[in-house]
Amino acid sequence: MRPIVLLTNPIHPTAHALLQATTEVRVAPATDPETLKRTARDASIIIVRAPLPESLLSESPKLLGVVRHGAGLDMIPIAAATRHGIAVANVPKANSTSVAEYVVGQMITLMHRLNRIDHTLRSQSWNNARKLADESAEAAEKVIGIIGVGAIGTELARICSQGLRMRVVGVRHSSAAMPSFVTAVTLDEIFPMADVIVLACPLNESTRGLVNAARIARMKPQAFLINVSRGAVIDESALIEALSEQRLAGAALDVFEQQPLPDSSPLRTLPNVILSPHLAGITDESMRRMGRVAAEQALALVAGQLPQHLVNTEAKADILSRLSHIGRT
Repeated sequence: MRPIVLLTNPIHPTAHALLQATTEVRVAPATDPETLKRTARDASIIIVRAPLPESLLSESPKLLGVVRHGAGLDMIPIAAATRHGIAVANVPKANSTSVAEYVVGQMITLMHRLNRIDHTLRSQSWNNARKLADESAEAAEKVIGIIGVGAIGTELARICSQGLRMRVVGVRHSSAAMPSFVTAVTLDEIFPMADVIVLACPLNESTRGLVNAARIARMKPQAFLINVSRGAVIDESALIEALSEQRLAGAALDVFEQQPLPDSSPLRTLPNVILSPHLAGITDESMRRMGRVAAEQALALVAGQLPQHLVNTEAKADILSRLSHIGRT
């Protein structure tokens, strides 16, 4: 019997075909928890693009590993996987170009007021739309502050520094050295300093609610906030209040506290906000890359090998034991 690879969402057709060559591929949406748990009982690998319930891990006796189709790990209960000797892997850097380009596009749109100009031209008049350009601004020589200078933040910094002649400052929680084109600053320094704040950090206990009312109040009134991290990094109510009172020039949000964004959210009515449905990292190229690397790591696990991007390395011995025991039964 061929090992079963369970997908919580469809993946790129080339990656699907790669898996199908040697495994049985099943899809069980995370939006249907009972079907997901039932299907997972026979699965060797789960490739995740949606939150995975912790209880599923203890109820999946054949499970060897969970592979994140992407970089962010908040969708996977890593501690529980580690306790069970289940490998956790992700696909770092695969969507860094896509997300960085998304940020640059939204930043230019906000600074040049292109979203409001487009709306005004369509709903009012040519002249009214042209008047809005008087308040637009160039990115060159402005300060962009990046909170989370990982793969995405580094690529964004490179584009902004070398391509747009912006001054780049950043906050990084790891001990790794900053790229030469990023000036390291503290959280206390970055909010009043930057003309654009970009959130590209992982969601964890230290970043949950990081952008609160006090920090928003320290931002320049003409500054912009762009979030490609997770919605919970921002106190959404505080942001809505600041935008409504025009204490902040605008925002571009790809992620939200509640997803999908409720129809009743005040964010939908604010003219100085650009909204998108958690798609910054999704392009044909990034989906192809993420799918291929996720599939390769799934196949390595069913072959009894550790994945290329193993996350819970502290459990390596238990993972190898589980691979050896379950993988051969």
